[in-house]
Amino acid sequence: MSHSSKGAIYMAAAANLLIAVAKFGGAAITGSAAMMSEGIHSLVDTGNQGLLLLGLKLSTREPDERHPLGYGKETYFWSFLVAVMIFGLGAGVSIWEGVDKVIHPHALDVHVVATLGGFDIRTYHVVFSILVIAIVLEGLAFRTAYITFRAQHPNVPLIKAVRSSKDPTVFVILFEDSAALLGLVVACVGIAAAYLLEMPVLDGLASVMIGLILAVTAFMLAVECKGLLIGESANSQSRKKINDMVAAIPGILKVNEIITLHHGPQSLIVCVSVDFEDTVTSVALEAAVSRLESDIRAEIPEVSKVFIEAQNWRAHQKLLDELGSTPDATPSAHPA
Repeated sequence: MSHSSKGAIYMAAAANLLIAVAKFGGAAITGSAAMMSEGIHSLVDTGNQGLLLLGLKLSTREPDERHPLGYGKETYFWSFLVAVMIFGLGAGVSIWEGVDKVIHPHALDVHVVATLGGFDIRTYHVVFSILVIAIVLEGLAFRTAYITFRAQHPNVPLIKAVRSSKDPTVFVILFEDSAALLGLVVACVGIAAAYLLEMPVLDGLASVMIGLILAVTAFMLAVECKGLLIGESANSQSRKKINDMVAAIPGILKVNEIITLHHGPQSLIVCVSVDFEDTVTSVALEAAVSRLESDIRAEIPEVSKVFIEAQNWRAHQKLLDELGSTPDATPSAHPA
């Protein structure tokens, strides 16, 4: 995890904490369900950023006897938990608050908060000031997260970059900030309509809409994080590099299987099974294995473990048939 990525999380956490306090203040003076939902949303997001930072810290622990491959997947677990938090607390409470307001509507408070230069500052002036400030702060946090994410995935379409990313922390922040900005727009429209049309039920509907936005966001995040938790291979560029390096090693008759697995954003495990020519000596075999491991680590810095197995192709196929599995890479003859 880079310093810029952590910076995106810190920026989002600071912005959300300030916004949450302001939104709860606005909800207290107006009784707005949409504003209360937005306050809950920002508070949940602040807690989520804390969970992401906790996951990052835990993921840096050194491998031990119980976890010989390290703790890289801590990042994936806590990111998945963030998605659950957004759904359970953010979406659930917002929808509940909105439904309650729709069933039991009550007019939004419009009393005078203060008088400045003969101008009466009413509650809705305060509320919309809070929403505008929140949009600015969320916009800055979104900009930071977006720049960080695009720096990690230059010249790649956004959706494709999210699907291929192995570091969920930044795209979680990106999704959160996107949902926050959309939720603020809905809150502005809903509260304004409730005041202008004197229909407080619209405030409740806005709260329900905010909850639905959070539910969709949580589902999308959960799907992406689930794939990482189960285990995803390296990206296509890294897989091609590994395939080319394996095929280029002298003395290899066939490539039985190449498996790559991300055990964390910066922890890639590579397993290679190859069938060497019968004429290859043990000394040459050892040299080829050492060279291959060295080349893979030099070319792909995130590789943390490399396992290379010398195995007869027919024996390998028999084992796969018994296990009912298929190789990650189609066996191919080594070029003469």
